[in-house]
Amino acid sequence: MQSANMLLRKIVRSSVLPFTAQHGMKKDLFPLSRTLSLSLCLKQDKSCEPSEKLDLDEWKKVMKSGLQEEVSEKVSEPKELSSLAAARQTLEMWRLAGRAVPEKISEAQLKTFMECPSKSAKKKYLKYLHLKELYKKNDKRKMDEKRERRLEAQDEASKTDETKKSSFVCLWTSTMDKAYNWRAAQSMIFGQPLVFDMSYEKEMSVREVTNTVRQLVMSESCNRRSVDPFHIHFCNFKDDSLYQREFIKHYREAWDKLLITVTDQCYTEIFPKDKLIYLTADSPKVMKTFDHDKIYIVGSMVDKSIKTGVSLARAKRLGLETAALPLEKYLLWSTGAKNLTLDQMMHILLTLKDTADWKKALEFVPKRKYCGFVNKPVKDLKKTLDLINTLKLGKAREEVEKKFAKNYPKK
Repeated sequence: MQSANMLLRKIVRSSVLPFTAQHGMKKDLFPLSRTLSLSLCLKQDKSCEPSEKLDLDEWKKVMKSGLQEEVSEKVSEPKELSSLAAARQTLEMWRLAGRAVPEKISEAQLKTFMECPSKSAKKKYLKYLHLKELYKKNDKRKMDEKRERRLEAQDEASKTDETKKSSFVCLWTSTMDKAYNWRAAQSMIFGQPLVFDMSYEKEMSVREVTNTVRQLVMSESCNRRSVDPFHIHFCNFKDDSLYQREFIKHYREAWDKLLITVTDQCYTEIFPKDKLIYLTADSPKVMKTFDHDKIYIVGSMVDKSIKTGVSLARAKRLGLETAALPLEKYLLWSTGAKNLTLDQMMHILLTLKDTADWKKALEFVPKRKYCGFVNKPVKDLKKTLDLINTLKLGKAREEVEKKFAKNYPKK
């Protein structure tokens, strides 16, 4: 009997215990298997015959089949959950490997990821989700920064409002506004007219018209604050146009109170043609001096969007005189087109009107477009360049020195 029990214990330890440990079964099965083995041993005879081994083999098969059924039931219940968990583990491994994987992913997105037909499709989908997450983070960061700037601006405005409450500052601002308005009102009677051609709306996009109106607002503000302002005319200005809607956005109720002339007529119908000069960068004629008896016309457009020669063609079609600013005569031009914004043109014309000094007027040209001012006439610079070229060609030094002494005598 003791030998039979020892044999059964060895069989259980060698077969049942490793199987249960492999499949993660509980320890409660061990006493159960022991009782079963003891009950079988009691039913058998005292002697260990070969028939007892056959019964034990059958019992072993039954135990294995029962354990496999229990394990299969436990695995089959959460199939979907196990697949989602495996997909999440895969994503975590890819994230640790440095791939583009989103930090947060929903169950719907995870199911879409699992339904992708190939590995490359899965990578592309994860990259799309990763970029989408980055864009959301970037937008949130920008909104936070914008909110902080707005709060800072409100704090600064509250501080400045306290200073504006003083009676002296309020009195100063009101008197200066009255003085500016008085000058603008005088310019409408006695001032020199300056025309802005508003007939280029159809050739620009909405954004370009908005930029043009913004430049015109700055030009009007600069003109109103000058010592001797122009009488501004907005000609070819149509009612309910995009120009008008943008002006109303800027000025609101003050649009009808501006001290300027707004008309839908052409400038040729208001002024004589012999007094009109159309300022355009495409003109072959260069403006030498500012004429106080002439009426200058400026095209109200963004030059980047317009093809070259549009304003020149319009001036020729109307039979008007044209002129261009002498930028090459006074500036060493480096890069970029020779087109200026409307507020820069206003600053230049006001300075010429007050001082007649081209050097002071052309200081309003952006510094990035030129290297410096020309100290000598262009012809003299050309002669010096010719001399340098002759030196490079290897001509006699004496001849070069003679030419240089002839062209540039000592004072």
